Amino acid sequence: MTTNKKDYYDILGLPREASPEDVKRAFRRLAFEHHPDRSRSSDAERRFKEINEAYEVLRDERKRAAYDRFGHAGLAGSDPFGGADPFSGFSGFGDIFDAFFGGARGRQSRRGGPQRGDDLALRMRLPFEDAVRGTEKDVRIGRNELCDTCRGAGSEPGTAAETCPLCKGSGEIRRSQQSLFGQYVNVSPCSRCHGEGRIITRPCAECGGAGRIKRQISVRVTVPAGVDSGNRIRLGGEGEAGMHGGAPGDLYIELDVAPSSVFEREGRNLFHRVSVNIAQAALGADILIPTLEGDEPFTVPSGVQSGQSFRLKGRGVADPKDQRSRGDLFIVASIHVPDRLTDEQRTLLEELATTLPAAPEHGADGDNRDGKGFMDWIKDTFSPRGGA
Repeated sequence: MTTNKKDYYDILGLPREASPEDVKRAFRRLAFEHHPDRSRSSDAERRFKEINEAYEVLRDERKRAAYDRFGHAGLAGSDPFGGADPFSGFSGFGDIFDAFFGGARGRQSRRGGPQRGDDLALRMRLPFEDAVRGTEKDVRIGRNELCDTCRGAGSEPGTAAETCPLCKGSGEIRRSQQSLFGQYVNVSPCSRCHGEGRIITRPCAECGGAGRIKRQISVRVTVPAGVDSGNRIRLGGEGEAGMHGGAPGDLYIELDVAPSSVFEREGRNLFHRVSVNIAQAALGADILIPTLEGDEPFTVPSGVQSGQSFRLKGRGVADPKDQRSRGDLFIVASIHVPDRLTDEQRTLLEELATTLPAAPEHGADGDNRDGKGFMDWIKDTFSPRGGA
């Protein structure tokens, strides 16, 4: 990616209010003009990459919005090409391929034919409980929908677009040119209909001839139980409306799950640390523990050691793709030693100490944490068993 910080709109020679169609037209024209195989300019390659970089940002609705608001700083840490070769894929080089070689590919990709709508994406923040139990949420999105008046045609109801007299409806102009390698056909978008193959003589009053209108809508999202941060939910057909009868795009919901104040999560397994005092550890005790279904009674066995764990099979998080499969819940004991004692407590413990055997060597008492943080200990102890 070039390090040139020149304004992307200036690179393509466009005003900031330029439409997506204007952006694509400017890119095709400039990329064709400055392609290193065509231009003899010494800086053709640099200019060509600069044009591609500007196009990849301005053609993407989210990147363009970030750039319009914050300039180049809004793209910090983000590769405008998404980590891909700027000359790969349909965008960029694919458009230039059409411009150079035309043919069936050029006819199929012209804007006059059906075009699938763009995909949309947004991030959803979920409380931990909703993520592990599943929920339904309504989200608000802004998207382009078909104009209710013209139903996407762009013309006033009762009127029809006319075939472009310059390109005869093909949407492209072909010119034969002679080169060192022989004759080739140069195919470019029709300058009169801008590649549409038709001309709207009476644009729709509601959408101005665009065929689509931006609206804010509410979409219901069903979140399956067991999702985690980074998971994506695809809602087919909930993206931008297509053009000229094309299918709508999709909506992708990326999930961001808040941490729990009760459990630690590692994949589909849950961990809860219970604190027991030295008497409970020695004698055993009946306590309440939290589970995803609510508090439940649990018996701490006598002689429990700090760091000792108890596995409750199938009481963890469900697999989002198979709700019948669940992880496990691990109850981990933590022996609490009081730092303050009453005189009576101290006397009793001193008497008890004379009757107990010597303390075992370091590490022999079952405390496997060895000074590590709780989550580090979880990963070291349980990951070899398969984790989630």
